[in-house]
Amino acid sequence: MSTVKEVGADNFQNEVLQAAGPVVVDFWAEWCGPCRMLAPVVEKVADKLSGQLKVVKCNTDENQEIAVKYGVRGIPNLIFFNNGQVVGQSIGYVNETQLLTKALEVIKSGEAVV
Repeated sequence: MSTVKEVGADNFQNEVLQAAGPVVVDFWAEWCGPCRMLAPVVEKVADKLSGQLKVVKCNTDENQEIAVKYGVRGIPNLIFFNNGQVVGQSIGYVNETQLLTKALEVIKSGEAVV
């Protein structure tokens, strides 16, 4: 079962901005090929880091206002939050090792990840 939850205008505040600890938001769209390639990677990392990192998905077609607010111009776009603050970003496809490394850096330090 997936540990990745969909977020949008109705629950972004509660699920991401008010979350205690690290959260990664996968900004994606149904028509985006690289987004579909990244989805299983995001799922694997969510499963591996369950309990340490909250992982959510935000459909940019359905939630344009959120995407604009966070400067999402290209997808897939992973934005890392810690205690409601943006601490890092990854644009484009990344493999499991790359995503796991970034996620662990956010978990360990809570500081900016480039």
